[in-house]
Amino acid sequence: MKRSSGVRRCAAATVSVLSFALVTGCSDGGSGDSGNGGGGKGEKPAAKALSGAELQKLIIARGEVPGFKVGAVQGGIPADSAVTTDDAGCDPLLDVLTGVAPGDPATHTSRMARQDKKDPTDDATSLDDLADGKFEDALKDSMDSDVTVVTLSSYDGDGAEQALRSVSAAVKACAGGFSGDQAGEKGKFTKVAEEKSAATGDESLAFTATNNTPDGAVPLHGEVVRHGNTVATYSTINIGAAMAKKAYTVSAPVIKAQAAKLK
Repeated sequence: MKRSSGVRRCAAATVSVLSFALVTGCSDGGSGDSGNGGGGKGEKPAAKALSGAELQKLIIARGEVPGFKVGAVQGGIPADSAVTTDDAGCDPLLDVLTGVAPGDPATHTSRMARQDKKDPTDDATSLDDLADGKFEDALKDSMDSDVTVVTLSSYDGDGAEQALRSVSAAVKACAGGFSGDQAGEKGKFTKVAEEKSAATGDESLAFTATNNTPDGAVPLHGEVVRHGNTVATYSTINIGAAMAKKAYTVSAPVIKAQAAKLK
């Protein structure tokens, strides 16, 4: 069977964008990664962070997003200290893109939602069925699938507002791009642009960070939404769409399902 080297190069290049967990696939496990950090430094005594158990009940779970498989983030979310940029002001962007909770949350948890697409070999009765470019076409179609990491984080005081403001400031300050490092894996984003958000929650913002590879631009899309003192971050990549130069955004069904659980 013929497998295009261009397809393999593009997939490999996308994986090399700091080896994001977004392109590692989605398990069918029911629980995500959760952790505890220092409390926020806000001065609003009425705002108290949710517990890890409460966040676990609020984050999307298997069967709750039509057309998507939801499960644990395969490989887990990197530690905050393992994700850095060449400009500390850009750190909040890389946090969102890698599933790390922005700011200083008291608790956080993550899940992955992958658009359900058929494997290119599902309907093949022999290797010949996938020869002469058919495998490449089928592979591209199967890779045209949104993969979204959702992270919920909860904050004491005004930590949620501060977290969202830090991302908003970074979108503006890092418009010309930035370099990042995730546990030794380096990558460079050439530009950052604000996008229209889904306008859920109390306040929200969305952005695209573009990485240029030998096979073309690979955009990663992020969105941050504040629901009271809880923040939901979404990071989406679609390798097939990037290869075909098709526009895509953060998965709307994922945002809708998550927002419904946070009302």
